[in-house]
Amino acid sequence: MNAVVIAVVVMLALSLARVHVVLSLVIGAFTGGLLAGMPLADLKDAAGAVSQEGIITVFQNGLAGGAKIALSYAMLGAFAMAITHSGLPQQLAGAVVRKLNNGGVPDQVNRSGNPVKWALLLVLLVMGIMSQNVVPIHIAFIPMIVPPLLLVFNRLQLDRRLLACVLTFGLVTTYMFLPYGFGAIFLNEILLSNIKSAGLNTDGLNVMQAMAIPALGMVSGLVLAFVHYRKPRVYQNSQIDTDNNDASTKQPEPSSYRSLVAAVAIAVCFAIQLIYDDALLLGAMLGFAVFMTLGVVKRSDANDVFGAGIKMMAMIGFVMIAAQGFAAVMKATGDIQPLVDGSMTAFGGSKGMAAFTMLLVGLLVTMGIGSSFSTLPIITAIYVPLCMSLGFSPLATIALIGTAGALGDAGSPASDSTLGPTMGLNVDGQHDHIRDSVVPTFIHYNIPLMIAGWIAAMVL
Repeated sequence: MNAVVIAVVVMLALSLARVHVVLSLVIGAFTGGLLAGMPLADLKDAAGAVSQEGIITVFQNGLAGGAKIALSYAMLGAFAMAITHSGLPQQLAGAVVRKLNNGGVPDQVNRSGNPVKWALLLVLLVMGIMSQNVVPIHIAFIPMIVPPLLLVFNRLQLDRRLLACVLTFGLVTTYMFLPYGFGAIFLNEILLSNIKSAGLNTDGLNVMQAMAIPALGMVSGLVLAFVHYRKPRVYQNSQIDTDNNDASTKQPEPSSYRSLVAAVAIAVCFAIQLIYDDALLLGAMLGFAVFMTLGVVKRSDANDVFGAGIKMMAMIGFVMIAAQGFAAVMKATGDIQPLVDGSMTAFGGSKGMAAFTMLLVGLLVTMGIGSSFSTLPIITAIYVPLCMSLGFSPLATIALIGTAGALGDAGSPASDSTLGPTMGLNVDGQHDHIRDSVVPTFIHYNIPLMIAGWIAAMVL
């Protein structure tokens, strides 16, 4: 059996068995390396020079490739925590709830076209999109914004499965299409960087052009979710819903000064990304500096805020670092080319069958480890040579690999894109993670995304 295939299967099986993802990646890498005949430690000749690098060295050297990505994530976490520390998100949530309560929203609203319902859905969609770039706080906005609104959602009889789909759309589609914020990490620092290191020149290629068709697949899934979950769904008004709603109404009015500082910090972070390439780390750092310089984050609190932000993003960073080490060992086994050759024979030169299989494998890998960001380094080393052998264009290769990486993020039980919505929608115990977040997002996004990704691979 091919060592790369065994390594991926071992990693995936351990992840599905709920073994920690980082540990699964390490075990999978060492399993593949040993099966390929690689020594565990470096082999040296009589003169003491290294004649063959061992698995330990290759894995550790590969980790360096994820350091920049992990540091960018950590800095974004600190910036997100600074925005939270300013109190602006909580105050904005309070302002929304107060307006809705004073507007006299009735206890039972059965009209699906109710303007309040559509306004709330639009607000959540915009927040999800902006959380990936303009205000790069990822899923941190959900537990602040959603729980106080649950009582309003109950009154409107809004199906929370639709809310989960709306939130997940904003979290996933944005980073897989727009190269800003988390999208800059996914598209530029991981996707294009790994494709280039695998041997395909990506200079001058427009990543948004490559990912436009897959993004349209996500849009079609969102439209289907609106149709599927359009009917009213009844939820009980629990005490925790009432308490969260009441607590939110007592939030102070947004401070003009804090709001201005937050706006300046956000503008600085986003402007740096527009002006300079691969400057996400710098933008987040300068945004955090604005909060400190203008006194919203006091020097006495800076260490705690910064540390809390890093802690929030640390797990994702470690997974991405371990994935880079896994990919380095896979390349060093020398079994990628035999796998490509064997795949060519199995596909009989059929680009359509090859594209479908690669997308399916990407779906399984991401479903297993729960991170599309960590899937790319694993599959790119295999997919790039295969795409080049089958005659896929560079744009088609980017679309195929980018889609294969994003597949499964919506619909994976271990993904932030499903855990985040559940975290906000299930505070009263009426939103099941699997039935109400995982299954709806899997059906409405993974199926259209696979179809759209296959089309992109065929036409680009």
